[in-house]
Amino acid sequence: TLVGNMLIILAIRSDPKLQNPMYFFLSTLSFADICYTTVIVPRMLVNFLSETKTISYAECLTQMYFFLVFGNIDSYLLAAMAIDRYVAICNPFHYVTVMNHRRCILLLVFSVAFSCLHSLLHVLLVNRLMFCASNVIQHFFCDVNPVLKLACSSTFVNEVVAMTEGMASVMAPCICIVISYLRIFIAVLNIPSAAGKCKAFSTCSSHLTVVTLFYGSISYVYFHPLSRYAVK
Repeated sequence: TLVGNMLIILAIRSDPKLQNPMYFFLSTLSFADICYTTVIVPRMLVNFLSETKTISYAECLTQMYFFLVFGNIDSYLLAAMAIDRYVAICNPFHYVTVMNHRRCILLLVFSVAFSCLHSLLHVLLVNRLMFCASNVIQHFFCDVNPVLKLACSSTFVNEVVAMTEGMASVMAPCICIVISYLRIFIAVLNIPSAAGKCKAFSTCSSHLTVVTLFYGSISYVYFHPLSRYAVK
């Protein structure tokens, strides 16, 4: 993961031909993926190799916070990339002015700021709970649901926030992606040549694959009540 994403970042930074919005978001996504993985995997590997598999409460909340931050940043960057593809295919003559550097920076700042606030809300809600029974997390990192399963006090507020604000924060970029690709699909169908259609679709195929895997995984793991949650 580290080598692959570092190579992507270095390739984009070193090639003047790749200094455009699509590759700007791709390099930022690679950096976020490095951080996202670093939050979880090193501690997981230590636990695999160590007999004592412990983590302090503060470290657990810190891991949870940054896991949520970088996960949400990934989500919003995928939405930004979908908007970029929509403008490039549906409005190519205004692409340079619409997707200018300032607007790309604003999209990035919004993604980071909103993700930090979203994560802080959920971590603060977890921190207000009481834990008085088992302290064994049935998971390989401090994810929200496994930690909530250990709480002695009511998790009703946490569940309501997760199913409202949490779902909205995930579905907003997802809806943005769906609308962008619907517009792209309609525009591509109007391209007269088969070669033009294939070229347009080829620029979106890799992004669509990542989006499908990302949101498919999130939907399967998180979009059901806490009472049905179990680690298998």
